[in-house]
Amino acid sequence: MAEILVLYYSVGGSVRRMAELVAEGIERAPGAQAKLRTVPKVSASTERAIEPAVPPTGAPYCELADLERCAGLALGSPTRFGNMAAPLKFFLDGTAALWLNGTLAGKPACVFTSTGALHGGQESTLLSMMLPLLHHGMLIVGTPYTRVELNATRSGGTPYGPSHFAGVSDDQPVSEHERALCVAQGQRLAEVALKLAP
Repeated sequence: MAEILVLYYSVGGSVRRMAELVAEGIERAPGAQAKLRTVPKVSASTERAIEPAVPPTGAPYCELADLERCAGLALGSPTRFGNMAAPLKFFLDGTAALWLNGTLAGKPACVFTSTGALHGGQESTLLSMMLPLLHHGMLIVGTPYTRVELNATRSGGTPYGPSHFAGVSDDQPVSEHERALCVAQGQRLAEVALKLAP
């Protein structure tokens, strides 16, 4: 089985839900298996910076070994001023050893995000998430316009990857179109990974 890593950071639960949908799509590709992982919060205050070794809920924390073993990567983050959230960026900043060894080079990857505002930087966040993946030599797998939901959506959804409009209070559920795009993206990533696998 080709293991596809779904690595995300979520605060209000929207990105976590998207990660689960991407994982559902991955598992629709025969021969692929999704592995959900998250990252801990970071803090400027060292008194609050210590997180438990295992998160109380949700996916376990990601380790570099998860990236080493994966055949593909789906990366998800909420938007923070048009950029990925600090905890995910902090984790990626710690992957220099993998970069030096070319561990991720040639593996496919995709990105997904959720925003509180409809025009809150969905596309710039997705693009910012691609940058470290490109430095690692990963192959970016976007969402093609052959997906009818991409033209039909009135909330989230971009050719750069799935997105979701969660509302300022993070109380908007993932829409039908957003859901379909997440599942389709996961399946597409897995199919590409299987084609590229030795």
